[in-house]
Amino acid sequence: MTTPQLTKNQSLVFDALTESVGPLSAYGILDRLRDHGFRAPLQVYRALDKLVEMGLVHRLESINSFVVCAHPKQDCCHHGTVAFAICNKCGRVSEFHDHAIDHRLEDWAKGQHFKAEKTTIEIRGLCAECA
Repeated sequence: MTTPQLTKNQSLVFDALTESVGPLSAYGILDRLRDHGFRAPLQVYRALDKLVEMGLVHRLESINSFVVCAHPKQDCCHHGTVAFAICNKCGRVSEFHDHAIDHRLEDWAKGQHFKAEKTTIEIRGLCAECA
């Protein structure tokens, strides 16, 4: 997979997420980019939508935040299950992928005649350092 050409706003949002030590909300990104001409949340949301669509960024549903994809060059991250371990204390996010889980969920969906469009697993708890 080659990295797609990004617009100026997409590049700025992607860079803000890349430079962050943890996940950022859209408003957190907006605060970081005000000096770059960002004035409205819609600018951030448009860029985020495209970055998510390109598979470069993931949305963490449970904390309404975004992180850069840890495996952007792997096809499984775009079509399979994406899983995250999120520390409730320090906020660290670890992205991982497990083909066995993918296959089990795929088999279940087929057995139920269910067409899954997106599968994201979020495990909340304490990381090794905080436990």
